[in-house]
Amino acid sequence: MPLTGNDCDIPSLLIDTQAPLDVLQQAAAYRINAVTQLLENIAFREEISSDAVVLHDFARLLAIPLRDGCDLMDVIGRRIQPSDA
Repeated sequence: MPLTGNDCDIPSLLIDTQAPLDVLQQAAAYRINAVTQLLENIAFREEISSDAVVLHDFARLLAIPLRDGCDLMDVIGRRIQPSDA
C-alpha cells in the first residue's frame, strides 16, 4: 500500500500490509514517538524563534513520519477488524 504522504504518481514508498502486526506496530510507534519527542523538546524550551518559513518547514518535516505512523496504524486497524464487519 502506498504511503499517503507520498506526493507522486508512481509511489516508491510502500507499506507491506501483510507484515506481522507487531512489526507494523513497532514501525508506527517509532515514527510517532520520534515526532512526539521532538515536539515535547520544543514545547519545553524557553525561547523559540518564530520565523514563519522555518516553522512551516519544520511542520512539514514532522508531518512526514507522523503521517507514515498514521498510515501504519490504519493498516493495523483494518487487519484486527473482524472480516465480517
